[in-house]
Amino acid sequence: MKLPDNIEGLIKAQNELDSTAFAAYFTNLATVADEGSSYSGRDEIKQWIQQASEKYQMKLRPMDFSQTGSTAELTVEVSGTFPGSPIEMHYHLALDGPLIRSLRITG
Repeated sequence: MKLPDNIEGLIKAQNELDSTAFAAYFTNLATVADEGSSYSGRDEIKQWIQQASEKYQMKLRPMDFSQTGSTAELTVEVSGTFPGSPIEMHYHLALDGPLIRSLRITG
């Protein structure tokens, strides 16, 4: 499966547990919605993914990707140190050129 460079980079940053690189794929005013919480801006997104990565050591394996215009959905297998690992998750993305404007994660 061929992924766009920005999505491939986001997955690589997550798998390397690099929260700075992960957050760099988002716009300055981006939002993330995950597990009933939301995070705004690169700093909050960086803190969110850093805490989640430290706690769960999450790794992503892309399973499916589709994109229509500036809207995309990435299906990933997420494994880590959490109950029920691995699980399938859906990343609903709004893109702004090469950057991510919003990310909503669902199970």
